[in-house]
Amino acid sequence: MIKGQTRQVILKLAKDLDDAIERKDKHSIISMFDEDCEIELLGVTLKGGAGVGRWLDWLYENLISMKLTPITTMIEGDTFFEEFVVKAKLKNGAEISSKQSEVLVYTKNKVKSLRMYFDRLEFADAVARDIITRRLVSKVVKLSLKGLL
Repeated sequence: MIKGQTRQVILKLAKDLDDAIERKDKHSIISMFDEDCEIELLGVTLKGGAGVGRWLDWLYENLISMKLTPITTMIEGDTFFEEFVVKAKLKNGAEISSKQSEVLVYTKNKVKSLRMYFDRLEFADAVARDIITRRLVSKVVKLSLKGLL
């Protein structure tokens, strides 16, 4: 059992979480979260163990496999921030490489809060299956970049 919430402990807890996510070890992942936790992603807030389960069901419904590679990691007090790359294979056979970030807040060595940030359009483009949806997503991506390129 890991004791105390030192920088090294939080770093190990976050690494253990990433490893469990890659292995799709739902039981271990759920046990790493506080019973009153919150997960925020894509404008949705999920709460408690049921929320963690919904997040994992959604994640594994869409991704067959994934590899998480850290880029930048920072720890301040009980808060862990990481920028990382997700390389994943989707159910539809597509592969995606996505730069993402997360903020984890720990309480008593459990995740109290997880906030995930990633490009929704990048994900939508990867999961789009039919030609109409793919063209629509492509058009929205182009419109969102108008004036930058």
